[in-house]
Amino acid sequence: MSKVAIFGYGTIGSGVVEVLEKKREYIKKQAGEEISVKYVLDLRDFPGDPIEKILVHDVQVILSDPEVDIVVEVMGGVHPAYEYVKSALLAGKSAVTSNKALVAACGPELLQIARERNLNFQFEASVGGGIPIIRPLYTSLTAGDASGIFGILNGTTNYMLTKMFDDEMSYEDALAQAQALGYAERDPSADVEGFDACRKIAILASVASGQFVDYQDIPTRGIVGITQEDMSLADLLGYGIKLIGRFSVAEGKPYAEVTPMLVPFDHALYPVKDVFNGILVDGDVNDAIMFYGSGAGKLPTAGAVVSDIIDITKNSGRTIQAGYSAEKLELADLSACKRAFYVRVAGAASSDDAARAFASSFGADSYTEIEDGTYAFITEPMTRAAADKLCADAPGSVNIIPVID
Repeated sequence: MSKVAIFGYGTIGSGVVEVLEKKREYIKKQAGEEISVKYVLDLRDFPGDPIEKILVHDVQVILSDPEVDIVVEVMGGVHPAYEYVKSALLAGKSAVTSNKALVAACGPELLQIARERNLNFQFEASVGGGIPIIRPLYTSLTAGDASGIFGILNGTTNYMLTKMFDDEMSYEDALAQAQALGYAERDPSADVEGFDACRKIAILASVASGQFVDYQDIPTRGIVGITQEDMSLADLLGYGIKLIGRFSVAEGKPYAEVTPMLVPFDHALYPVKDVFNGILVDGDVNDAIMFYGSGAGKLPTAGAVVSDIIDITKNSGRTIQAGYSAEKLELADLSACKRAFYVRVAGAASSDDAARAFASSFGADSYTEIEDGTYAFITEPMTRAAADKLCADAPGSVNIIPVID
């Protein structure tokens, strides 16, 4: 029998307990042995909850128990999650986490400790919730074949952008609704500023490349500043706007970013709406493969955690060849990438001829207008530096958004 300890009894932790109990016989068949929860660690008490009899408040109880084979970290944040997981690995216990912040910041070290001790550190649920993406990247898709990853990785911002596009909501109203429904936190900055998506694409890029991609090196822009005018103009031009986490290799150089992008109506990511996530993986051998599903939620995420527990149990005594090395992948300068941009000019008091001339300077032969003085166009492929230089002469305020490759 494999015995598990769970760090944190919040939404995901309680979901893991629920899945392990409800699917006990199926999990036993898949893992080859029974899996049971011996401890749940939390600072709180849960009177009347069945886990009360296995609840502990001191992590040392778990770390010092040789019967515990696997710890499951679902606390969130880097500290004390890092200290707990590292201590568990050093104590000879494999670890599973759903914590993107922990993996993005400390993944290389924790993976190395696990390898040195023939243990495992697994993190399928850290990206995409219930969408299986980490395991396919290192099993079905070789590291060298994933030449591009484009992901809608944050359900909160995708919900907001959907409401702004489909229901013509303002940014402020879409955020308020997301908060009212529990999709956005009171402080939504991790989502709307792109930080959440940044950590997720860093993890995917690390697994795809086989080297550590530091999330702090990834240029990140969130959806703050996207207006209803942008949505209307994008629609007229034949595009939607999505927050995209991107990792790609072009001419041997690796690039990564998080930014809103214009996505054409016929693109595979365009239909991904509301709180759903979609991840498109391009490969030299497999072409484009799409992963789609619920990017969060109690049971989908808990199911991904349990799949890691089963995998570790089946491979007891050996390290599953997963993850990536501690060697850092140096990202290329994104400013050298040539691509098309959407340019929106607002508040311009200029003539049709002046607007046409300004668009023409970007290689655009026409522009689309929604009201006097607010118009947009799609540029010819160019670097961001070249686009910014041209925008210095804009007759009004400007917003620039790249068009998805």
